[in-house]
Amino acid sequence: MALKTGSSAPDFTLKSTGGKQITLSKDFKGKSIVLYFYPKDYTKVCTAEACEFRDQFAAFRELDVPVVGISRDDIQTHERFKKEFSLPFDLLSDPRGKVCKAYDALIPLVKMPKRITYLLDQDHQVVASFSDLFESKAHIDHMLNQLHKS
Repeated sequence: MALKTGSSAPDFTLKSTGGKQITLSKDFKGKSIVLYFYPKDYTKVCTAEACEFRDQFAAFRELDVPVVGISRDDIQTHERFKKEFSLPFDLLSDPRGKVCKAYDALIPLVKMPKRITYLLDQDHQVVASFSDLFESKAHIDHMLNQLHKS
């Protein structure tokens, strides 16, 4: 189950591709953002989802809404994945799964991230969420539809 619409998104600081650390409240202060959680780099559906976000990235940029991917993969794996698939957005590493858990994006027994995407408004309140393990393209479509409603 996803965080409820209208709830405050938990703040976090995680290592990011490009050698930086990202803090939600600091680096995206006053900005809407799409956070997408996914199980693992280089798996079929996760790769398709990342590439679909890449292919639709211009639409998010036009709306001035950054996209950030989060999984438990280490930063070195994220760097290779980002480079290999020419991803124009940051991937964050949550090796212990604490942020995934805070966003109700962690499968309890296997401790693997779920495929769930959140749209946060400028105050980092949850505006929309979409969760589907196998339908990666629908995540992007749902977020763009929500942004066009706003």
